[in-house]
Amino acid sequence: MALLSVFPLAFPELQKKSYVSNKSPVRLNFQSTETIKRKKVFTSNRSINAILTTHQQGITRRIGNHHPNLWDDGFLQSLEMPYDGPPYVERSKTLVREVKEKFNTMLTLESQDDLFQCLSMVDNVERLGIDRHFQEEIKATLDYVYRYWSNKGIGCGRNISSVDLNTTSLGFRILRLHKYNISSDVLESFKGKDGQLLNSSTQSQEEIKSIMNLFRASLIAFPKEKVMDEAKSFSTLYLKQALQKIDNSNLSREIKFNLEYEWHTNVPRLEARNYIEIYGDDNSWAKMTINGKVLELAKVDFNMMQCMQQRELQTLSRWWVESGLSKLEFSRHRHVEYYFWAAGGVIEPKYSTFRIGFAKLSALVTYLDDIYDTYGTYEELQLFTEAIKKWDPSAIEGLPKYMKITYMAFYDGVKDMAKEAQITQGRDTFDYAKSAWEVYIDAYMQEAKWLVEGYIPTLEEYLENGKVSSGSRVVTLQPILTLDALLPENILQEIDYPSKFDELLCLTLRVKGDTRTFEAEADRGETVSCITCYMRDHPGSTKEEAINYLQGLCDELLKELNWEYLKPDNVPPISKDCAYAISRGLQLLYKERDGFSVASKDTKNHIIKTMIEPFPI
Repeated sequence: MALLSVFPLAFPELQKKSYVSNKSPVRLNFQSTETIKRKKVFTSNRSINAILTTHQQGITRRIGNHHPNLWDDGFLQSLEMPYDGPPYVERSKTLVREVKEKFNTMLTLESQDDLFQCLSMVDNVERLGIDRHFQEEIKATLDYVYRYWSNKGIGCGRNISSVDLNTTSLGFRILRLHKYNISSDVLESFKGKDGQLLNSSTQSQEEIKSIMNLFRASLIAFPKEKVMDEAKSFSTLYLKQALQKIDNSNLSREIKFNLEYEWHTNVPRLEARNYIEIYGDDNSWAKMTINGKVLELAKVDFNMMQCMQQRELQTLSRWWVESGLSKLEFSRHRHVEYYFWAAGGVIEPKYSTFRIGFAKLSALVTYLDDIYDTYGTYEELQLFTEAIKKWDPSAIEGLPKYMKITYMAFYDGVKDMAKEAQITQGRDTFDYAKSAWEVYIDAYMQEAKWLVEGYIPTLEEYLENGKVSSGSRVVTLQPILTLDALLPENILQEIDYPSKFDELLCLTLRVKGDTRTFEAEADRGETVSCITCYMRDHPGSTKEEAINYLQGLCDELLKELNWEYLKPDNVPPISKDCAYAISRGLQLLYKERDGFSVASKDTKNHIIKTMIEPFPI
């Protein structure tokens, strides 16, 4: 599929004029700085990831100078898990029952703000990470609210005829995320004669909360929703100004968190941790009986899920040691970080195979990436590629030791996931997975060939290959097949290749990833990225201009991904939910930097907060 077909809605002008140059790609010697400079292709001058070389048996190899594994196996195996014993299980069941009773009574009580209270209840349990216990109650509650929804929005109560911004914004966000048919035109009702959404200088606490809900709603945008862009611009500026005037309170903490993490980088486990802390410090909120029970349940549940995650981490770490992958000193060891990527958004205990399988496959992709991009010689890569495509352990004869270790871990990993998928799908999916992996490996070889030849492709050519080499499809495909949802091949193709959903997952990973990794990759001699290809297509452009363009492209692709995720189709919801959660986790880990290669900062802190440190009970 041509790249242009991926985002006709996001960039309508592209239907008339291609966004990439039709000039022929240039060829560069990646080792020649002078040639690169003459062609205006970005070359990093930083030394933190400078090219290092190692000489083995007469072979000169590049290595990435990556920091080592941060999570010692001995440390993980020693973790104690005191919060999953019978007392906590029983307390959790009691609290779940009491909160369910509150949900049920809310729909029968007379109240002037019953619709707002219903929406707030749903919002609270979702933000606190306990919504999986109340799926039936949430559905009934939202069906009730939706009955009163109009094309101008909704009031705070069923007997209130006038609409209000707070309830409408909160309702818009929740109902759209639950796949109700909600149009962004409702926000037009809140514009004044001057076309502005709000004209007020009071900035009362209630008004600030309304604008915060408007901001949160604006993030669930589809392509071509101009009013959503306007709402985001307005609410962002408003909230930033409000922060300068209000005290350092729970409200300011909530505003800062939402402005920083927005939606696509706000994974559920991190959000739950944050809101448990905010609500726990808000005496006016927590002192209400039902809120106190909701908060207690959130803490107990968080700690119980953390114990589950720690057990799974122990299993993953044992695999890492026993597979021999821990001995590959040239590569990044990020199996724990990849587990966080999956566990941050896929929480249900029954989806253990998804989380662990995703972490294993993602780790394997990283070992392959470091082999193809940095450590392996071109001749070795050709032999390695041939061996992989034979799918036969005997094919490793003649390969270097590091490739033998990687090959066997890869072969066993793909086979094991196929066996798990057969349990849930009732059919053998190994051949289907093999085909996906072979296409992926071919994309790696294409990039290795570009590097050897010093070839800089057009941006369009690069992205066509890069959406495959990103690895998004191969690390998601097999884990999705282990979920408790049947995916016959005709339905599978609505979420896997060649679906728009899959293509957007792959492109957003590639584009976002390149904006965070290109400098370190350039330091290692990897000259081809979205940035260098854009600069090659636009002579005289700067890396800042390239990054700004690509960030804008990624933002529009994420709007399209929102639509592909939330539109009606035949795909089981859990399959899309998990794939979309992976996309959000990726956006978080690439938020400020390459959170995989440089995992010792934000990523490490996220892991500690969500998977290591429990709440005191």
